[in-house]
Amino acid sequence: MVDRISPLAALAAAAPTIAAARLAAPPPLARVTLRTAAPLALPIGQPLNRALIAGDIASLRLGPDEYLLLAPDLAPILAATTGQPAAAVDISHRQTAITLTGPHAADVLNAFCALDLALSAFPPGMCTRTLLAKAEIILWRTASDAFHIEVARSFAPYVWQCLEEGRLEFA
Repeated sequence: MVDRISPLAALAAAAPTIAAARLAAPPPLARVTLRTAAPLALPIGQPLNRALIAGDIASLRLGPDEYLLLAPDLAPILAATTGQPAAAVDISHRQTAITLTGPHAADVLNAFCALDLALSAFPPGMCTRTLLAKAEIILWRTASDAFHIEVARSFAPYVWQCLEEGRLEFA
């Protein structure tokens, strides 16, 4: 397990409970950006802007040769990428995650994000780099009513507050 505390722990503890759209700061993850065109012992090769999970590793394909790998620990990522023709950079301390779940999660996101988040346009497993208000995020739809948001640690409180503001409509 990555030995860190989320920079959003205090905000998460103070967040009101709104069942229509729940915000959470998940446990810290290991994060690696990977640039490669070679097949690895990972679920890469998936279509662009899609995420796949194999074992403990989630692989988000963000570009033709760009992947974001997420895992509870760095060891499985390193084991899968060692000895391969790839550029792997540990960005675990640069980013953090926010999860948004509930029947109105997409509506809350759309208060600050212009993407079409209808299930037909952005189904589960889809991921992309986009903007939420003025912050760059990586948005991954993990289920029909659930999103995983990757954001730079310095922008995390700002993104959290935007999402809190969007949730107020459903309080």
